Amino acid sequence: MEDDKKYSKHLMDKTVVTKSGKKFGVVGNINFETRTGELMQIILKNPTSYIDQLDIEQDKNGNWCVPFSAVIAVGDFVVVSEDDIV
Repeated sequence: MEDDKKYSKHLMDKTVVTKSGKKFGVVGNINFETRTGELMQIILKNPTSYIDQLDIEQDKNGNWCVPFSAVIAVGDFVVVSEDDIV
């Protein structure tokens, strides 16, 4: 569980992009299942206008939520699969 905390902190403020290089925004926060520690969603900050064209879930505060299951790679960027989002 401690490794998950380090891992989630590592994701903060990374740019979120698609496989084709389209920018979604920046990791602003992460929702996780408190019982298991499983990462559930990335909450975006500074979303780009590109994301407006997609059918992505928003939370009650209007923040864009990308399902963590769509993440395919983490390095300098968090890479997500658009196919797993829409």
